[in-house]
Formats: sequence, structure tokens, C-alpha cells
Amino acid sequence: PPPAAKKGAAKKEDNSLFEKRAKNFGVGNNVQPSRDLSRFVKFPKNVRLQRQRRILYQRLKTPPLINLFTKTVDKNTATELFKMLNKYRPETKEQKQERLKDTANTKAGGGAAPQGKKPCFVKCGINHIATLVEQKKATMVMIAHDVDPIELVLWLPALCRKMDVPFCIVKGKARLGTVVHKKTATALAFTGVRKEDEGAMAKLVDSVRGNFNDRYDDFKKWGGGIMGAKSQERTRQKEKAVAREMAKRMII
Repeated sequence: PPPAAKKGAAKKEDNSLFEKRAKNFGVGNNVQPSRDLSRFVKFPKNVRLQRQRRILYQRLKTPPLINLFTKTVDKNTATELFKMLNKYRPETKEQKQERLKDTANTKAGGGAAPQGKKPCFVKCGINHIATLVEQKKATMVMIAHDVDPIELVLWLPALCRKMDVPFCIVKGKARLGTVVHKKTATALAFTGVRKEDEGAMAKLVDSVRGNFNDRYDDFKKWGGGIMGAKSQERTRQKEKAVAREMAKRMII
């Protein structure tokens, strides 16, 4: 016999203007909803190389000198540092051409060329910075953490420490490059600041000296050796098995 109709389950009359149309996601019917497929995307080669390099640096044991470049300045110090750097950006090519043109026009008119003070700019170029550090003319040096090959700047922290020049390691070469109107910059250096910025500069120098120059020996530790989640779990399981076996032997 047919099942008895449930009481109180009377069908509600729907007088809505909009009809309910259930979607059918079968082949050839409605379009599938959008999903996050980033895991399955084949990324460009340069992105893959960046990610592989980052993972390799975590997995492989890295010597203390290379491991030093993973210790960058904290966010607050970096913000203050780049505020100061942006005040002392060197002139662009257009500005230099304009200045030289004005000087040439003044000379052509019979006037004397303007003799102002030497402009106070941040210095760039690894060879130039090395010379400034050796001559103790640099007041503070900023080194990028992601220089490739790293050997280009590997010796610079030791030189800065020997010459007692405050240095720090910042993220990253592209951000330093924007300060000096280039794509990337391995390192930048201050040789002096204007009178109004001396107080802020002194605070930055103290902070940098305390975090890098004075703690140079503390950073002499090997880095890397951090395995992935699966590998760590396998190691954990092995350790548990060994511990269980040792416990059994102790009971016997």
C-alpha cells in the first residue's frame, strides 16, 4: 500500500514571481563555480626559482657568514631608515641636465657660476662604498639581504666592523634601488646629513650599532637545517618508535 501522507506537511503554495531553478553541473550544462586553482597553476620560471632557492636556504646548512644575511632590521627601524634615505635621494638625470644647463647659461651670460655647498646625497655602488668605509667617511652602511650572488657583499659586514662603521642588513635590493633611481642596489651609505636631521640620524646609528656591530659575534651561528612538515613528522614517528622500543627493553 502507498505510504500514508504525513500530517501537517501540506505543500505551501508559492506565488513568487521568481521560479526556483536548481543548477545542474553535469557535462554540457551549467558552468562550474570558480575555485582557487593557484596550486595547479604553472608559475613563471623566475618565480619557481625564487621559491626553490628560498626552500633550499631553509633545508641546507648555511655557514655563519651567509646566515647573517637572514637577520634583517626590524620593521620600525626599517621605516625610519627609509624615511631618512628618501630625504637624501640623489638627483635624477633630468635634474642634473637642468642644473648643468642653468650653469652653462649663467656662464654664457657673463655671470659667475653659482658656488654652493657640496650636495648631501646618499652614496651607492659597492666599490665606492668600500672606499668610503676604508677611508672612514661613511657614517652608516645599508646592505641588501637578497643580493645574488651573495659573494658580492659577503665581505662588507666584516669590513664595516673592522673600520667601526655602523652597518645594517635590510630588505631588499629592489627597495634600496628605488632610493637611487635604479632597479636594484646592493648597498647604500650615508656620508653626512643636514643639521636638522642630526638628532634622528644619531638615534638610527645607535639602534643599528647595538643590533649589528655590537652583536656581530652572536650572529656567528650556522643556519638552515629546517626540514619540511612531512620530513619532521617522519622523524618524530621514528623517535617515538625508538622510545617505545627502549621502554620495552627497560621492562624486560
